[in-house]
Amino acid sequence: MKNKIKIERAIKNITQDDLAKLTKVSRQTINAIELCKYIPSTTLALKIARIFEKPVEEIFFLEEFD
Repeated sequence: MKNKIKIERAIKNITQDDLAKLTKVSRQTINAIELCKYIPSTTLALKIARIFEKPVEEIFFLEEFD
Protein backbone atom coordinates (compact mmCIF):
# COMPACT_ATOMS: atom_id res chain seq x y z
CA MET A 1 0.00 0.00 0.00
CA LYS A 2 1.29 3.44 -0.94
CA ASN A 3 0.44 6.78 0.61
CA LYS A 4 0.67 10.53 0.13
CA ILE A 5 1.32 11.45 3.75
CA LYS A 6 4.58 13.28 3.03
CA ILE A 7 2.88 15.41 0.36
CA GLU A 8 -0.10 16.15 2.61
CA ARG A 9 2.21 17.10 5.48
CA ALA A 10 4.02 19.54 3.19
CA ILE A 11 0.72 21.10 2.11
CA LYS A 12 -0.34 21.57 5.75
CA ASN A 13 3.22 22.47 6.80
CA ILE A 14 3.38 19.94 9.62
CA THR A 15 6.26 17.70 10.66
CA GLN A 16 6.23 13.97 11.26
CA ASP A 17 6.39 14.77 14.97
CA ASP A 18 3.36 17.08 14.70
CA LEU A 19 1.37 14.38 12.91
CA ALA A 20 2.50 11.78 15.44
CA LYS A 21 1.28 13.92 18.33
CA LEU A 22 -2.07 14.57 16.61
CA THR A 23 -2.61 10.84 16.03
CA LYS A 24 -1.09 9.73 19.36
CA VAL A 25 1.60 7.50 17.81
CA SER A 26 5.37 7.82 17.66
CA ARG A 27 7.24 9.82 15.04
CA GLN A 28 8.90 6.54 14.05
CA THR A 29 5.48 5.08 13.26
CA ILE A 30 4.68 8.00 10.95
CA ASN A 31 8.09 7.63 9.31
CA ALA A 32 7.57 3.89 8.78
CA ILE A 33 4.14 4.52 7.25
CA GLU A 34 5.56 7.16 4.88
CA LEU A 35 8.30 4.74 3.80
CA CYS A 36 5.68 2.00 3.22
CA LYS A 37 7.37 -0.21 5.81
CA TYR A 38 4.30 -0.28 8.04
CA ILE A 39 0.63 -0.46 7.13
CA PRO A 40 -1.47 1.54 9.60
CA SER A 41 -4.55 0.19 11.30
CA THR A 42 -7.89 1.29 9.92
CA THR A 43 -8.32 3.56 12.94
CA LEU A 44 -4.97 5.26 12.41
CA ALA A 45 -5.57 5.64 8.66
CA LEU A 46 -8.92 7.30 9.38
CA LYS A 47 -7.35 9.64 11.94
CA ILE A 48 -4.67 10.67 9.43
CA ALA A 49 -7.28 11.25 6.72
CA ARG A 50 -9.35 13.36 9.11
CA ILE A 51 -6.33 15.53 9.98
CA PHE A 52 -5.71 16.17 6.28
CA GLU A 53 -9.46 16.70 5.71
CA LYS A 54 -9.54 14.21 2.85
CA PRO A 55 -11.12 10.80 2.24
CA VAL A 56 -8.86 7.94 3.28
CA GLU A 57 -8.67 6.83 -0.39
CA GLU A 58 -6.91 10.10 -1.28
CA ILE A 59 -4.19 9.44 1.30
CA PHE A 60 -3.74 5.66 1.02
CA PHE A 61 -3.98 3.57 -2.13
CA LEU A 62 -3.05 0.16 -3.48
CA GLU A 63 -0.29 -0.19 -6.04
CA GLU A 64 -1.47 -1.02 -9.53
CA PHE A 65 -0.60 -4.48 -10.79
CA ASP A 66 0.52 -5.01 -14.39
